[in-house]
Parts: sequence; C-alpha cells; structure tokens
Amino acid sequence: MTANNIQFTKIEIQIAKYIFKHYREKYNARQLAKILKINHAHANKLCHLLTEKNILIKEDMGNASYFSYNYSNPLAIKFIEYILSLEEFPKWLTVALHSLKKFNSYAQTGLVFGSSIKSREYDDIDVLLIYDKSKTDEIRKIKNEIRHSGLVEKPIRYVEITEKDIASNKEDKIFYSILSENLIFHNPEKYAEVIKKCRKQTNT
Repeated sequence: MTANNIQFTKIEIQIAKYIFKHYREKYNARQLAKILKINHAHANKLCHLLTEKNILIKEDMGNASYFSYNYSNPLAIKFIEYILSLEEFPKWLTVALHSLKKFNSYAQTGLVFGSSIKSREYDDIDVLLIYDKSKTDEIRKIKNEIRHSGLVEKPIRYVEITEKDIASNKEDKIFYSILSENLIFHNPEKYAEVIKKCRKQTNT
C-alpha cells in the first residue's frame, strides 16, 4: 500500500474482512460473489485491486485465481485491525453490547457469534471471551452482574478460553466457525493476533 492507493470501497472492505476471518480458506471471485451476494465480475476486479494494494495474495490454480489474506504484511494487518474496530452490531444487540463492554478491562478480546448477530429472532447470545486465568474471578463477577441486572432479555452463553487453549482448539470445526463468523466487541488487535497465530499453526 502506498499513499496513492489507500482508498477502499465498502465492498473491498467486505471482501478483505471476510477473507481475513476465514483464515483456513482460499477463495476465487466466483465463490466470494456467491457468499457475499455481489456481482462476479465486480468481485473479481476488486480482488485483483486488493492484491495490488498488498491486502490479498493471489494464487493461480488451473484457470482460476484464488485469494487469501496477506497475513505477513504489517500494513495489511494494521488495515484489518482498523476495519474490525468499526464493526457495527445490529440494533437489537445495543443493550447487550453495552453490558458486554464491562468485560473490556479484564478480557484480552471478546466477540459475539451465532444467530443473534444474523437475525432479530434468536434464543440466546453466544459470546467468546479470551482471558488470562488470573482474571477468572473478575470475569465471573461481571457475568453475575449482567445476569442479575435483568437488562439483557435473552440468556448469554459464554465460551471461555485462555490464549494457551487456542493451539489445542485450532483444528476444531466449531472453534473455527466461532473465529470466522462473528462481530468483535473488544480489542480487534488481539483478535487479529489470534487469527494470525491460528493461521500459522494451521499451515505448519
């Protein structure tokens, strides 16, 4: 990236974020167009533009070009950290999001996954918290505080792990789904670090 090509369209950002989060996969433009519900030719053009900007890496396989994120480029990582910090939560999670931010002082990163980020019709709110074991008591107190406040109408289901647990869960399909289909509410920099670590471990 240089000063001449740091402008990004909304769809470019959408593509970059999707590919970054789905760190196990490589996608061609046709796949991305179908997943993100955009025009195939436009998706192809934008993927090549993102490659020129050093955000994506292109790999030609047969007659198709496949794209993955440029995880080794520090500027590409800074870019995605900024983009993740701007993630918008659906309006129906506004109250829950306010409550979840109470974890910010103790969790290393936090995200919401599952049905609650996709539809207003959901049964519970799925939350992943990554934190050091030394913060267990503080995390438990906040969970109890949120539950007793009664402000969040639907139950919150927590998945709680330490950073050390990531390596042992990296091959788990459910864990991958959690890390790739979510909205970040706390510390996107740490989330990006986790993704990079999982990507490296997956490729070794």
